[in-house]
Amino acid sequence: MLDIKFIRENKELVKENIRNKFQDEKLPLVDEVIDLDIKIRELKQKGDTLRQDRNTISNEIGILVKEKKLEKVEENKKKVSEINKTLIDIEKDEEELSKKLRDNMLVIPQMMDKTVPIGKDDSENVEVERFGEAFVRDYEIPYHADVCESLSGLDKESAGRTSGNGFYYLVGDIARLHEATIAYARDFMISKGFTYCIPPFMIHSDVVTGVMSFPEMEAMMYKIENEDLYLIGTSEHSMIGKFQGQIIDEKSLPIAMTSYSPCFRKEVGAHGIEERGLYRVHQFEKQEMIVLCKKEDAMTWYNKMWSYTVEFFRSMDLSVRTLECCSGDLADLKVKSCDVEAWSPRQQKYFEVGSCSTLGDAQARRLGIRMKTEKGNEYVATLNNTVIASPRSLIAILEQNYQKDGSVKIPKVLQPYMGGLEVIKPKDNK
Repeated sequence: MLDIKFIRENKELVKENIRNKFQDEKLPLVDEVIDLDIKIRELKQKGDTLRQDRNTISNEIGILVKEKKLEKVEENKKKVSEINKTLIDIEKDEEELSKKLRDNMLVIPQMMDKTVPIGKDDSENVEVERFGEAFVRDYEIPYHADVCESLSGLDKESAGRTSGNGFYYLVGDIARLHEATIAYARDFMISKGFTYCIPPFMIHSDVVTGVMSFPEMEAMMYKIENEDLYLIGTSEHSMIGKFQGQIIDEKSLPIAMTSYSPCFRKEVGAHGIEERGLYRVHQFEKQEMIVLCKKEDAMTWYNKMWSYTVEFFRSMDLSVRTLECCSGDLADLKVKSCDVEAWSPRQQKYFEVGSCSTLGDAQARRLGIRMKTEKGNEYVATLNNTVIASPRSLIAILEQNYQKDGSVKIPKVLQPYMGGLEVIKPKDNK
């Protein structure tokens, strides 16, 4: 959410930002919020004037009582009563207009960084850098679900009976490999100086609207029936929410935390082969990182954070690339974002395994997260980044380490988390 003062003083710049995001339908909102702001300030001024008048008249009543000018006392009391009635109406109007203003402000997108490439959708995202070789095997690599099944590691049929499409059972060594990546990601981030945390897996609606836009919420979140609770789509939601309404000492910044959680998403639009596999599922697990810092330090942290994810995947000898998100693919609260994508030797293309974003003070404004400085209280900047999301990361490991004999090599850094196991072999090949 932008500062109304910023919108007031930079109307055309805000409109240009909206056009660059190809959201022309939101352009009228800029003029509307400015108009609402004018009306609210006029009401405030009128209310302040009436309160001053009321105080003056009330003070006069005391003097008039002493002077026994009872007729004048009654006249002044009547004036006070009329002022009070008018103030009630003003306050009601102010409250209604303020709500409308905030609702509109929540829809106006955050100002993007000047370096964000202009494009309509994810097809116009820009590759930045590759890390590792985009290799092709001289033998066929099966679909990842088939690899898992051949290793007795996946049961979607049973999950369909218990929970429906988009759910799965991971079994045996595949389940161990999944958990090994999560555990390794935890330890990796702790080694980078991040504080480990396990957050609540459900959050209130005001936290949801504080961390994401309404369209995102509708497309992603599961709501608990008859409760003001939503299942988290990523631990970022509850981790940023942890600081809701807090004033943080400037000296405590930056705050860098890494968190584990299961994640729950509707994944609207999952279909075809994706539905059979593990690309789009309703439940998965993540190791996340979040940072709260001064706004001037946000871009430094942004570059650190995505580089940690690249380093993490490269430590498992997995080939990845970074992809700059264009303006049309940038969520409304984001200033700048990039995806980390893993190479799929089966498909001979990259697929997303993580995303890093800096949101400026958008979430902090919505949630009231500020830092205490010598000059007063200021909003902080917030950032988030995926360390690893499994089973997406599991797919990358399976495909890039699949062997001709149907076995899967386990990356060396994960072997200690697997009891020293080096290779997962099919049952008939053990």
